[in-house]
Amino acid sequence: MTKHFFKYALAFAGFALTAVAQAQLSIEITGAGANRLPIAVADFSGERIVSQALTSVLRGDLERSGMFRLVDPGAMPLAETTAVDFANMKTRGADTLVSGSVTPVAETGESRYETRFHLHDVLKQTTLGGQSYVSTAAQLRTAAHRTADFIYEKLIGEPGIFSTHIAYVVKTAGRYELQIADADGMNAQAALTSREPIISPAWSPDGTRLAYVSFEAKKPVVYVHSLATGRRHVAANFKGSNSAPAWSPDGKRLAVVLTKEGGSQLFLLNADGSGVTRLASSSGIDTEPQFSHDGQFIYFTSDRGGSPQVYRIPAAGGDVQRITFEGSYNVTPRLSFDDKLMAFVTRNNGRFQIALMDLTTRQTQVLTDTERDESPSFAPNGRMIIYATEIGGRGVLAAVSSDGRVKQKFSVQAADVREPAWGPFVK
Repeated sequence: MTKHFFKYALAFAGFALTAVAQAQLSIEITGAGANRLPIAVADFSGERIVSQALTSVLRGDLERSGMFRLVDPGAMPLAETTAVDFANMKTRGADTLVSGSVTPVAETGESRYETRFHLHDVLKQTTLGGQSYVSTAAQLRTAAHRTADFIYEKLIGEPGIFSTHIAYVVKTAGRYELQIADADGMNAQAALTSREPIISPAWSPDGTRLAYVSFEAKKPVVYVHSLATGRRHVAANFKGSNSAPAWSPDGKRLAVVLTKEGGSQLFLLNADGSGVTRLASSSGIDTEPQFSHDGQFIYFTSDRGGSPQVYRIPAAGGDVQRITFEGSYNVTPRLSFDDKLMAFVTRNNGRFQIALMDLTTRQTQVLTDTERDESPSFAPNGRMIIYATEIGGRGVLAAVSSDGRVKQKFSVQAADVREPAWGPFVK
């Protein structure tokens, strides 16, 4: 079997997030959705440098989603209270318009800004709503992401993902860093630096912890790491390999893969490492578990039928059901947050690519055209899937929409980037 099937998880060290001086992830958009909505985002009024920086992030979010086509709003900044020339915006081709302001808040201590905006329906000449956020200068990117989330949800009808985060691993010259960044690849922070490889970070459902496997002890050990405090504890350190952690929907348990009883088998344990129980028995290799988000099933990869395929088992144990049948190699099942779709890696004419299955109809489509894809992870609204691939002998991250139309590539100059995991919505 190939490395895909045996890929488990690697490292984390115990300190809280610190700023990373290395280059941020750069994003290249290589595809866009059909029937994109034409939207104009006017420069916000206020301090020129600050307001233009915020609107630049906002425009980037909307364009990167593949759901919007940006329309030139004209040169004049528009505050959220400015009367809108709807006829002019309609002539420019905009269906909707965003106007707003970024103004300093008169407080002592750290500089703070209030971001205010309104979303206008140009065709109906009405206001669809707006919000205001108070933030420090360092939090203005967050304010821009929250603005983009509001606009996305109003116009698309589902939650935006611009305020979410991604975790991934960067390798440079024998040094591994587990980094966490905004969904646009910016504002990267290091959660761990290690000389040992790092793979398979897994977000807790509330986004406050990461489970991972570290080889710093020269063997794979599962840890749970608090992002707020930087503290961590061992969740699984048994004889042999401890790998592939996956969170239960309530954040209280982990599914892991252990070899302590011979072979790679599925076990359940509490997040503090107690209460270890075996979930399934197989003469083959069982690995890469993931809970369904309703908590009813655990999907996993196994070669118990002779070739690596996706199976599922009730989370309480019981009969195993095979899910994938097409092809001789299907691994790494990852579910959308409504449990309707399953992304996985399939071998297609010798190429390892990301495929998507509708779990109701069992219809499957290949979403990517690359050759060495691995580690798919859904965005929390199910619209995008981030994954790792290899281009020019170097690991990069890429993302594809669930309909295959929108495609992006994330890369860091002179570095190998792998092991992406998209974080959940966080209140």
